Amino acid sequence: MKTLAHPPGRLLLGLGCLQLFIGIGAVAGGVGLVSAPDGSALGLPLELLEHSPFPDYFIPGLVLLIVNGLGSLAGGIITLRRSRMAAEVAIALGTFLVLWIVVQIAIIRSVHWLHVLYFIIGLIETWLGLRLRRVAAG
Repeated sequence: MKTLAHPPGRLLLGLGCLQLFIGIGAVAGGVGLVSAPDGSALGLPLELLEHSPFPDYFIPGLVLLIVNGLGSLAGGIITLRRSRMAAEVAIALGTFLVLWIVVQIAIIRSVHWLHVLYFIIGLIETWLGLRLRRVAAG
C-alpha cells in the first residue's frame, strides 16, 4: 500500500480517531436496527418512518451498519495507516454522513441533538479530508 509521506501526524491521528468514533457508534446502531427492525432495541418508534419508503428499520439499519459503520472503521484504518487514499475516503465518508443526516431529518420531520452533532462531525470529517488532500499534494 502506498503511504503518505508528509502530512502531520496530528491531522492523521485526529481524522483517523474521528472515523473510528463514527464507525463504532454506527456499527452499534446498525446492529441494533438490523437485529430489531421494529426499532425496539434502540427505543425508536416505527411512527418515525411513516413518511419514508421503509416499513421498518432493517434497510436504514443495514446502510448505517455497512456505510457509516464498517465504512468508517475501514476509513479510520486507512487513515491511520497513512494510505494515499485517506483524503478521498474521508471526503466521501464525511459527505455521506452529512447527506445521511439531511435525509434522515427530512424523512422523520424532526431534529434531535444527535442529528446536529453528527451533521457537524460529518462536516469536520469532510473538512479534514480536504485539508489532508491539500497537505499531501504539496
